[in-house]
Amino acid sequence: MALTGRAALLAALGSLPVGIWEPGWTGLLAVNAPLAVACACDFALAAPVRRLGLSRSGDTSVRLGDTADVTLTITNTSGRPLRARIRDAWPPSSWQPGTEVTASRHRLTIPAGERRRVMTRLRPTRRGDRHADRVTIRSYGPLGLFARQGAHRVPWTVRVLPPFTSRKHLPSKLARLRELDGRTSVLTRGEGTEFDSLREYVPGDDTRSIDWRATARHSAVAVRTWRPERDRHILLVLDTGRTSAGRVGDVPRLDASMDAALLLGALASRAGDRVDLLAYDRRLRALVQGRAAGDVLPALVNAMATLEPELVETDARGLTATALRTAPRRSLIVLLTTLDAAPIEEGLLPVLAQLTQRHTVLLASVADPYIAAMAKARGNTDAVYEAAAAAQAHAERERTAEQLRRRGVTVVDATPEELAPALADAYLALKSAGRL
Repeated sequence: MALTGRAALLAALGSLPVGIWEPGWTGLLAVNAPLAVACACDFALAAPVRRLGLSRSGDTSVRLGDTADVTLTITNTSGRPLRARIRDAWPPSSWQPGTEVTASRHRLTIPAGERRRVMTRLRPTRRGDRHADRVTIRSYGPLGLFARQGAHRVPWTVRVLPPFTSRKHLPSKLARLRELDGRTSVLTRGEGTEFDSLREYVPGDDTRSIDWRATARHSAVAVRTWRPERDRHILLVLDTGRTSAGRVGDVPRLDASMDAALLLGALASRAGDRVDLLAYDRRLRALVQGRAAGDVLPALVNAMATLEPELVETDARGLTATALRTAPRRSLIVLLTTLDAAPIEEGLLPVLAQLTQRHTVLLASVADPYIAAMAKARGNTDAVYEAAAAAQAHAERERTAEQLRRRGVTVVDATPEELAPALADAYLALKSAGRL
């Protein structure tokens, strides 16, 4: 039950003449008794809240930054018209700051025995699952003096997916892939390439590519052309430990790594390679394995949606063991982790040989663009010290990267905006060189 502002206003206005002409209990009863009777009648004529039927429909997933529409259907099963205000409650991160009140509150009238729909538009600000909270309904009588109030739980979940902002780079990377994949023949012979076709020899061709059996059957010298292999295995490994929680710009490092992984996954699946995903810190957080080419990207996006950084040190031995179990045969393992010296030297380097002796390893790390800006700062003492600190941090990352390169690891270190295309370029370079 709820007393409305209209009833309070009428009580206040009625108290003024009582205080002037007839102060005392008699005056108060003369004004408030009729008002109490009117409130009781209004309450009795208001449609009951508990007997309403509620259901939901609408979007179940949305990309971060887009809007999702969830429809709430209210059925008035009583014999009285429903005059109601409704609050459709969701977690605060379901809307942009300052827009929750207008987006979650509705006002409607439903005649007896009919139903109406109201739409709640969500615009989430974080990844993950957003679960609907209670629907609070306040049913008013015809005079608007008194109201019945109740809450219903109407379950609904909207999964907020990664935004995949790097998809704008996909057409250009696919164009490069088509060049490698036979539109322009790859004439170099090397380990890990597939036979494409035969053509007539021209001066300048590598003599090792001559097919002598085909030449014997024809009057002209025939050479083999090669293309990058298909059906290679790509394992994307997301480090979800404490280093992935650091914010670079407006997003955590983990989100930038996810974006790069999505672009590489989309590109590799279009290239005919098999793509799996592993997210790990001290235990397995997500695993996508054995998906068809057309299902890879939706599966990756769905698995990444609920991932959050864990404030624990990543167990490099456990990560390596899990990666080896997930990739039993030769694969390209893409580690999306940090290039900070301590986690690499104390965690990854002691177990790196287990990966490199069987697999091709590519490590991608998110660099902080603020450090590059600090390195260029001049003009006062503080700026010079900041530039020196930035130069020291950059030199330390370069030393760590060089240690990895000496062990056969391809290293990509780029800012959040540049990491995804740089990682895709590194994959295409390995593919064209026949190293997958």
